[in-house]
Amino acid sequence: QVELVESGGGLGQSGGSLRLSCAVSRMGHYAIAWFRRAPGKEREGVSCISSGVGNTYYADSVKGRFAISRDKAKNTVYLQMGSLKPEDTAVYYCAAGSGCDQDHYDYWGQGTQVTVAS
Repeated sequence: QVELVESGGGLGQSGGSLRLSCAVSRMGHYAIAWFRRAPGKEREGVSCISSGVGNTYYADSVKGRFAISRDKAKNTVYLQMGSLKPEDTAVYYCAAGSGCDQDHYDYWGQGTQVTVAS
């Protein structure tokens, strides 16, 4: 069993930045991904960091604006969000799975709300 707890959400301004944190009970060999769900929209994969060497992946919608990183000593994965846009408003979830190229993630956090004001 793996537990994930997101934090760092809140209200941001257009053009501003926020940093989300995902505390993971044990990283092991899991890839950690960030997803988001905006009101009335389907869940969207935002970014992922693989286990091992830590390859990173981004959705086109956030590429160049968001950065995923991890601190293994703290068992924490971060999502640095920059150049925020109102369309980034969503509940953000982190999840653990076997790989960034997989559709299924085994464990999920409870989510954290991000609201970007125009």
